[in-house]
Amino acid sequence: MANEKNTLGGLIRLLRQRNGWTLRQMSKQVGIPLSTLAKVEADKLSLTYDKLQQFTSRLGLTMTEFLAHTEVRTQGASQPVVTARRSLATGGNSIQISTPNYDYEYLCADLREKRMVPILTRIRAHDLTEFGEKVRHQGEEFIFVLEGSIEVHLQFYTSVTLTAGQGIYLDSTMGHAYVAKNCESALVLGVCSSEDPNLAADLISLFAKETTPVD
Repeated sequence: MANEKNTLGGLIRLLRQRNGWTLRQMSKQVGIPLSTLAKVEADKLSLTYDKLQQFTSRLGLTMTEFLAHTEVRTQGASQPVVTARRSLATGGNSIQISTPNYDYEYLCADLREKRMVPILTRIRAHDLTEFGEKVRHQGEEFIFVLEGSIEVHLQFYTSVTLTAGQGIYLDSTMGHAYVAKNCESALVLGVCSSEDPNLAADLISLFAKETTPVD
């Protein structure tokens, strides 16, 4: 069973307790209804990217700072050590971010400073116009189609269609976009990698921003 402090609700609860707030006090602080905040803290409801951005900004935090605030850093370690870290991709051990076109589920949320970030993504966009500008970010990634089919658009290559059971490995610094092809939506498992320990938080901010329409 995942540590409850590593879910989105657990992070919010820990932040609230550190500030000595009741749920009602936090609700007034961030401008989110008490009933909604209670369900999120109990992991019975998630927040859209817009609401999560509102939550963090009203607390004076960036998305990266919020996601990393439970992180414990080891200072002065001069020799590599075997950390024996592990994480199960089980219910509750994830952070979910929803946007109008995409639903992201960041797996293995209990591990901070991951060099690989596993993400389940439900793709709803059907063309580049709906997707917007191609995404670019640090590192490399592997995408494997679990349901439906997708069209992969790359900066230096012609587009390619992948169906369930097929995948692609690519340089993430190259412009890229994934859209559902000949289906209502597609489900993919992606693994992004980088030497940057803040990769997960950076991806959450980048992907949600890229896929959220601007009023």
